[in-house]
Amino acid sequence: MNRLTVAYTGALLLLALGCKDLTLGPKDQVSDASFWKSPDQFRLAANDFYFALRGPNYIELNSDIATGSGSSEMTSISNGSYLPAANSDLWNNSYAGIRATNYLLAKATQSGLGSQIDRWVGEALFFRAYHYWNLVKAYGGVPLITTVLDVSSPEVYTARSTQQQVIDFIIADLDNAIPKLLKQSELSAAEMGRVTQGAALALKARAALYQGTWLKYHAEGSPTAMLADAIAAADQLIASNQYRVFTDSGALSYKHLFILGGDDSREVILARRYYVGRATHNWTRELWFNYMIPTKKLADMYLATDGLPITSSPLFKGYDSLTSEFQNRDPRMAMTFVVPGSDVFKESGFKPEFPGFKGSSATRTGYELRKFLDETVEATQFKGQYDFKEFRYGEVLLILAEAVFERDGAISDADLNRTINLLRARAGMPDTTNLTNGFVAAHGLDMLTEIRRERTVELAFEGYRRDDLRRWKTAETEMPQALRGVKFVGTEYQQRDTSVHAGVDIQVDAGGFVVAEAAAVRQFIVPKHYLDPIPLQQIQLSKGTLTQNPGW
Repeated sequence: MNRLTVAYTGALLLLALGCKDLTLGPKDQVSDASFWKSPDQFRLAANDFYFALRGPNYIELNSDIATGSGSSEMTSISNGSYLPAANSDLWNNSYAGIRATNYLLAKATQSGLGSQIDRWVGEALFFRAYHYWNLVKAYGGVPLITTVLDVSSPEVYTARSTQQQVIDFIIADLDNAIPKLLKQSELSAAEMGRVTQGAALALKARAALYQGTWLKYHAEGSPTAMLADAIAAADQLIASNQYRVFTDSGALSYKHLFILGGDDSREVILARRYYVGRATHNWTRELWFNYMIPTKKLADMYLATDGLPITSSPLFKGYDSLTSEFQNRDPRMAMTFVVPGSDVFKESGFKPEFPGFKGSSATRTGYELRKFLDETVEATQFKGQYDFKEFRYGEVLLILAEAVFERDGAISDADLNRTINLLRARAGMPDTTNLTNGFVAAHGLDMLTEIRRERTVELAFEGYRRDDLRRWKTAETEMPQALRGVKFVGTEYQQRDTSVHAGVDIQVDAGGFVVAEAAAVRQFIVPKHYLDPIPLQQIQLSKGTLTQNPGW
């Protein structure tokens, strides 16, 4: 497929200037004065911003729905044992990215090129907002830097703005970016993957929902304006008709969305892109070896096919056999978890996979992740090529449903049908199980719980769970709970491998379920763990202008 070619700016600048005039300076350098002269040069500079987009990583290991060996740092965040670090890649890389965007914006003002470079100014505004978004959801308020600094700039010692001020700044940057950017349908084939109006609207909706619910549940102010912003941004994106839920693979569309089949589909708003022979990843193979695996908490969230939770559905088959808990369940469960005995594509092709507790398929919970497992020979050879979809239409639908309910305390069936029920239909849930006000009332369900359930299962392992728990202020309840797995004692798991002994090789609870990490070693301290610690070196270098977050 045609792909946006993104290369480091320095190399591109050298390629962009082919003039032989020796008065321009040394041949191995490009002076700042000789650049920033044309729209194409601004485009080349903007290319470098795309390396900041998130790629495949162990993004749920800091939450309660995953465990695994992929990152000891994220595991320590999950169990609450982490300590303030001297430095932080998130902090350093974000401010490096902010400096780069500020630099382009300053040069744009000086260039005199006006509307000719609107697109690249729009991209800079988007990425500046994106970097501040990554900072604010981790640390709360951070210093707002809007100019290019050097070591002598007094703004180096800028104090922290409030969380609300940072969110307001993000939204203002995005509002300024939107009219400068193209719509998705206006991109040429060679431009696929560039930031669009849709990406800016999606980030605006995401940030506004986050802040609105944070204000509501942390009792820090009225959430109304932020929730209205989230609704307006989501509605504007939906009304643009640029995106739709990916259904091109029929019943397997949810599975294929996250691998090659979903690349450049109309559900994708913005992705970190990978390329044959140039930029690849090893995400599939690492998931084979259970660097990130699901927990029982996530498994139990998937509804039965009658639309009811497993605690009240007569269709739930229990835990006694390897596959019983997967029967009569939301089809997304089998496209997120490896169902024991189902085929997984590996070096020798499709083979039945049986997650267990010993051997190459050993896991800490007895579960194994299917989501993101590619089915190409290249992926088995350390050369995965599928993109990581960081912004997608499905998330925007969920943002709209949640924001409407949080603002109004109610949501119409019409709004449910254009949001959550579209996602359920794509997965293959029966129409009779659509989420409606009547269904909720008839079965004694809670609408907010169901909206949050839908968000969790649809977006599982895409990196939202810990942020959601913190903004909902439920992390203090959810995070200290034990990370559990399959039922082992008295089930087919125990019968299948008699060399694995409960209490010796694996730990189990009173119900016979595997305990991957006991509640006794997990904690979430209030208010401490609702925000991450500011890096210690930044505190020390700030001359007293940076204050540490509460509890740290």
